[in-house]
Amino acid sequence: MRYELLEHTADVMVRARGRDLEGCFANAAYALFDQMVDAAKIEPRTEVSFEVEGHDLESMLYNFLSEFLYLHDAKQLVLGEFEVRIQGNKVLCKARGERLSPSKHGQRHEVKAITYHMLSVDPEEPSVTVIFDI
Repeated sequence: MRYELLEHTADVMVRARGRDLEGCFANAAYALFDQMVDAAKIEPRTEVSFEVEGHDLESMLYNFLSEFLYLHDAKQLVLGEFEVRIQGNKVLCKARGERLSPSKHGQRHEVKAITYHMLSVDPEEPSVTVIFDI
């Protein structure tokens, strides 16, 4: 399982696990898109690459996921495959997907923002927890 939904009153809260933090970040990105559309229907037709920075792991995760919201909103992309590398205070990512097609991908939630509220990164487990503001 890439991620699990956690109980939250108004928004969507997820916990993503992986073999390492890079896997956790990738699974959190998958969870983000899976809350917006049916991510299982996303085909890897195009690739995007980006890099974000942060002053700690939480800000790195926040900036990483926020970049995906930008790509979704501004470029109408939905992404379902992620290669993530963490180098110092940077997250480097290659992601594959395609342009949004509501008839193909469906519509689930409109995610407005990533929140810092209850955002956590646990390198020991490893896992990340994040709330998507819907």
